[in-house]
Amino acid sequence: MKITFRWYGESDPVTLQKIRQIPCISDITTAVYKPVGEVWDDCEVSAIKKACNDNGLSMEVIESIPVHEDIKLGRGKYKEYIEIFKENIRKVSKAGVKCVCYNFMPVFDWTRSNLDWVNEDGSTSLVYHKSDVDKMDPTKLTLPGWDSSYSPDEVSGLIKAYQEIGEEGLWKNLEYFIKEIMPVAIECDVNMAIHPDDPPWPIFGIPRIITNEANIDRFLGLYDDKHHGLTMCSGSLGCTTANDYTEMVKKYCKMGRIHFAHIRNIKILEDGSFEESGHYSPCGSLDIAEILKAYHDNGFTGYIRPDHGRMIWGETGKPGYGLYDRALGAMYIAGIWEALDKLG
Repeated sequence: MKITFRWYGESDPVTLQKIRQIPCISDITTAVYKPVGEVWDDCEVSAIKKACNDNGLSMEVIESIPVHEDIKLGRGKYKEYIEIFKENIRKVSKAGVKCVCYNFMPVFDWTRSNLDWVNEDGSTSLVYHKSDVDKMDPTKLTLPGWDSSYSPDEVSGLIKAYQEIGEEGLWKNLEYFIKEIMPVAIECDVNMAIHPDDPPWPIFGIPRIITNEANIDRFLGLYDDKHHGLTMCSGSLGCTTANDYTEMVKKYCKMGRIHFAHIRNIKILEDGSFEESGHYSPCGSLDIAEILKAYHDNGFTGYIRPDHGRMIWGETGKPGYGLYDRALGAMYIAGIWEALDKLG
């Protein structure tokens, strides 16, 4: 198991010099940040890797190679964009990347109603309050991780297109995509790790499909090879009581299909809303120690990272991706893992 840390490149206020001071971090999870559907230049990939290596860190995980909306909709230049996706797998493989995280969320990446909700202790965090989301106009929203290049009319058109193809149409396009990219990933010995939808239910009338155990079973059945696997995210799949997240970890670890693990805690509210909390188990609704024990006892050897953190101690920066709380989370993960190693 390797503990890795998300870094957003040279513009990230959380620098590699700071990340390297977290004792348990050996690897950086990053990407080439350019418009979706463009080929990544070898020099761009090499420059990121060199920056990591110069700070004593490896670069073995890419998060993410984005999937163009044409691919998800099976329209327009989807075949061309799939070829570009394949080429980007080849390019990161040449740089020593072992795992690629990606997602198949239509239009919107992770969705929240507030990026700086003030908690009782004065820290701020990301929250998803259903009553607020229901009032939102999706054509006017911009959140970190979303493609902000779309105009309101384009967003409206995309929403309508996804509503027209429905859930089964999305499954059909995902299957086509997987069967196209997996031979390249296998040839390059790169593990492909799909990230679950966040949150794991339809939003704004758009279908979402990587949401629960039955759908993950269906997804894994699309291609029978261990390179075809999962990013298990506790804050995504675990934000609903409909998912028994710990049992899912045990199941997919035994199958050897979890390549990347995102660890964060969340507090589930009575109406099904949720608020992101500190990683420490008593802070939220998830038993992080029990989740990590499930990974440990079922032979997990992949990559793991602290996911979204609160903003604490007056820090400002990219919502969910400050240094301090994620560093606390990383050390919490490392401490539990060390205890599991030594105490059984």
